[in-house]
Amino acid sequence: MFCRYFCVFSLCLFLPTQRRCSLGHVSNLPSSDATSLPGFENLTMGYNKYLRPYFGGEPVQIAMSLDIASISSISESDMDYTATIYLQQRWTDPRLVFHGNKSFSLDARLVELLWVPDTYIVESKKSFLHDVTVGNRLIRLFSNGTILYALRITTTVACNMDLSKYPMDTQTCRLQLESWGYNENDVVFTWLRGNDSVHGLEKLQLSQYTVERYYTLASKSQQETGNYPRLILQFELRRNVLYFILETYVPSTLLVMLSWVSFWITLDSVPARTCIGVTTVLSMTTLMIGSRSSLSKTNCFIKAIDVYLGICFSFIFGALVEYAVAHYSSSQKCAAKAPRERSANELAKEMEEVNISNIFNSSITSYKQKISFTSIEISSNNVNCSDLTMKTHEKIKCVLRNKMHRIIGYFTIQNPSNVDHYSKLLFPLFFMLVNVFYWAYYLYF
Repeated sequence: MFCRYFCVFSLCLFLPTQRRCSLGHVSNLPSSDATSLPGFENLTMGYNKYLRPYFGGEPVQIAMSLDIASISSISESDMDYTATIYLQQRWTDPRLVFHGNKSFSLDARLVELLWVPDTYIVESKKSFLHDVTVGNRLIRLFSNGTILYALRITTTVACNMDLSKYPMDTQTCRLQLESWGYNENDVVFTWLRGNDSVHGLEKLQLSQYTVERYYTLASKSQQETGNYPRLILQFELRRNVLYFILETYVPSTLLVMLSWVSFWITLDSVPARTCIGVTTVLSMTTLMIGSRSSLSKTNCFIKAIDVYLGICFSFIFGALVEYAVAHYSSSQKCAAKAPRERSANELAKEMEEVNISNIFNSSITSYKQKISFTSIEISSNNVNCSDLTMKTHEKIKCVLRNKMHRIIGYFTIQNPSNVDHYSKLLFPLFFMLVNVFYWAYYLYF
């Protein structure tokens, strides 16, 4: 009874001044205004907000449209986005038909006295209705009983993202509207004007993304309690890769090129080449940690940027290992030549101190050395394993020994200075080839 009186009192505000209202009925007074609103009496006489229009008959047709005011944040770590939307719903209630061709905007508090759809946002994590300075709701009543119900909502909706191509990825997110309690036998959801029912997405300016395209769908949600109508807004977001190129890809590429500088430094400059190698490795490690810290909750994904940083780190580490191999080979070659080389001063000094006993001893020593060198040379060269006097197992050992000598000789670096010479060509060539395959795969596949 109280609601009835409150509604009648509120409706009196919309009636002409020549009409007099009382708590219980509306009385007409002579007036020059021919517009009459007999349909408003239904709010106080027999209107039941707990029953939908056409109760027990055909379902209610509810047409919807959306205005996207903003998408404030898109979180890869939480896999959701936050949007502020204006949701407009239209339906026809024959109990609210009145004569005339005018429409009236009613106080938003009257929504408590009317039947409204139980629409909710699917996969919404958190939503709220704006209420400053009053609840941001709009009710407009047309003479044919059509009701326009508009809401301003901010919602955080889940969006499953595939980050395998990050930051060259394109994400597809959805905004889904569904009836909570009324199934398809009670209500039917439709878009008011198809794709034109959605406005604002084409004008959005996002920090990391660009809206590629969007489209609307109408479907049904099959639940255990029945089939419920659902409307879907699906939009594709393409990430702006230019920021990541300047922030990550260019610095990592420059670090790889910096590691190649060591190939032009001589092998004797140990501090210089070691400093370049260690510095580039540490810098690359810092860059990799920084790129992953921004997506700390999605480290389980192997992303495109992780693959590229791993490639760059491998080339930088390879340049450091290349110097270690070249320097070790050079030192071994110098150590082998050292016993055979003597300076002129040492030879002159030995000639001054020579005597008969020394000559005799040196001749014996030189003869022993010749024998030992000869045996070494014989053992190092391929031995003829076709000797008839050799046993079978000895022939097998001989063949295996010759094979091992050939393999070792194949991998033995004869001239360590050639390692840097080949590295100057091979490292840039392989790096360019890897880049071609990398960018072709992640951009076109």
